[in-house]
Amino acid sequence: MKALFVNGSPRKNWNTHRMLASAMQGAQDAGAECEIVNLYELPAFRGCMSCFACKLKNAKTNGLCAIRDSLRPVLEKALESDVLVAGSPVYFSYPTGMFRLFIERLLFPVMSYSMNPDGTRPRAISKTIYSGIIYTMNCPEDLAEKVHYPEYLAPNSDAMRIVLGYCETLCAYNTYQFADYSRYEANVFSEPDKARYRDEQFPKDLASAYELGKRLAEKV
Repeated sequence: MKALFVNGSPRKNWNTHRMLASAMQGAQDAGAECEIVNLYELPAFRGCMSCFACKLKNAKTNGLCAIRDSLRPVLEKALESDVLVAGSPVYFSYPTGMFRLFIERLLFPVMSYSMNPDGTRPRAISKTIYSGIIYTMNCPEDLAEKVHYPEYLAPNSDAMRIVLGYCETLCAYNTYQFADYSRYEANVFSEPDKARYRDEQFPKDLASAYELGKRLAEKV
């Protein structure tokens, strides 16, 4: 059983990366062979180029994007995995551009434009990949609801579930953003309140990420 964890954050060892590492530990403890990839460490890669090689009749791509660049080996690993968890911080209501490039290059070649007689869509892969998305955000949960973050983020999970067969979503809210708040123009935040929330809540978020990784691996 293989599990791949994809970090769509530019920061290592901060909130998103730590959540993914915790999920990875859960999957490892459930018996998975795990690997984590940091997208921002890859040489430059592009999003979908609309070449439609994956949509040709009798295409030989087998669900893999035809573009040969630094992302292609990651996409290969994703399609070979049994568990896939991608993570991203939320910037201006959306996940990072790197996260989106990965998702569109992963999912579009697997999805078919055809329809089966029973109304379902054929897929280029036959197995279910038990997937999850982890979001971290500076925004508190109550404000995230008011500014419609769930509606903005839901399509990513919907696409993963439709194309890969299964997806769960986990959010960590009100995260601690800076190592030293005194260095930044950020007086809308109370650093003591942020630190208190981090100390009380983030360990719970990490535990939830662990359980997510373990649960997905156990479904395989």
